[in-house]
Formats: sequence, C-alpha cells, structure tokens
Amino acid sequence: MASPAVDIPFDKRYKCWFCEEPCRGLFDYPAPPFCPHPSLAVPACDECLKLARQQALTSIYECRLAVKDALMARYAKHLAIGSNWTREELEQSEFECKIFGGFKKSAWFMFEVARDRVNARGWPLALNGIPLDESGSDTRFTFDGLEFASVLAAVRHYVGIWSLDKQLLETLLGLVGHERFGYALRLCRLHLGSTPAMKQMLIRDVRAELGQA
Repeated sequence: MASPAVDIPFDKRYKCWFCEEPCRGLFDYPAPPFCPHPSLAVPACDECLKLARQQALTSIYECRLAVKDALMARYAKHLAIGSNWTREELEQSEFECKIFGGFKKSAWFMFEVARDRVNARGWPLALNGIPLDESGSDTRFTFDGLEFASVLAAVRHYVGIWSLDKQLLETLLGLVGHERFGYALRLCRLHLGSTPAMKQMLIRDVRAELGQA
C-alpha cells in the first residue's frame, strides 16, 4: 500500500522535494522502526528518486542528507567551477577554440544548476495539515555559496576537487572549529606538497597560536 503524500505548497507543485527540479514522480518512504515520523511520499525527480531508494536510512531527513551527498559527489566537477572561477573571469577568458569555447559558454550555467540543486531546501513537511517534527534533523553547513549536507560532506567535496590531505583538514578543523573552515582550507592548499614532518609542524604551530601547545 502506498504511503500518504505530503502536503505540497502551491508554488512547489511539480517540484522535487530533494533538489527542486521539475518532477512528476513520488518517492514512497515506508517508515522503519524508531523513525520519528510516519510513512509518507514526497515528490522526487528521476535522479533523486533512484538515489533516495539507495539511501533510505532511518528517516526522510537523513535520506535527504544522503541524497544531497550523492548529488554533490556526482556533480563535483560542475561545483568545482564556482570554486575555481568567477562568472566575470569566465566571460573575460580567452577560451575561443572549439573545445574551450563551449566550456566558456556553458560552464557557469552548469555550476549554477548543480549549486541550486545541492542548496535546495525543499519545504517543511506536513501530512493533512499537521507539520512533522524536524527537530535534530538539520546538520547543514554553508560555505562559499554552497550548502552541504554536513561539515563532513564539505570536507569530502574540497578534498576531492583540490586533492587535499583529508586527515590534515579534519585535524585542523578540530583545532580551529567549523566557523574557520576557510582558514583550514587555505592552510591545506598551502601544504599540498608538504612532507608529513612539515604537516606535523603546521599542526604544532596552529596549536601554539591557539594556546593549546
């Protein structure tokens, strides 16, 4: 038996709850034991529907985080455009040959589409007018115009596009905190080719700067 469909705001008709792309399908979520909400069905595009079926987890909210993680991994190259370029830099670039000319025309559009899908918040869920409890469901982290499902998702993204040392980045974040994510990223990029000894020295220096030595 199909689960009841969630209430859909008028301005969200035919939009995917996960990424807000146009859709006409439904993702049926049978609530597992200990799930904080009842069984339900949410609108989903074909891509998010397939991803959601692979990442059911223990609530529809955890499922959404997993889908966003999967989208971010799938479109990492598109999202990297916004980390490596600005719109103005692309427009003013001298990419005029057949191969790079196409990139120049479409790159920023591809970035914006991927960014907006990853950043999409959907809408607060309700069944027959009764809102669902979302307390404790939000682990989102925003950095550099991108909304990540979690800090760990942001770490995976930047480690992937810049070939950073994941352990070093996580160690630095543990020292300086998530609010200084950009600072930790810059240190990791400066030490891309550093030896393990140099990285340990960096960690000691950061500890000393924070008074933790």
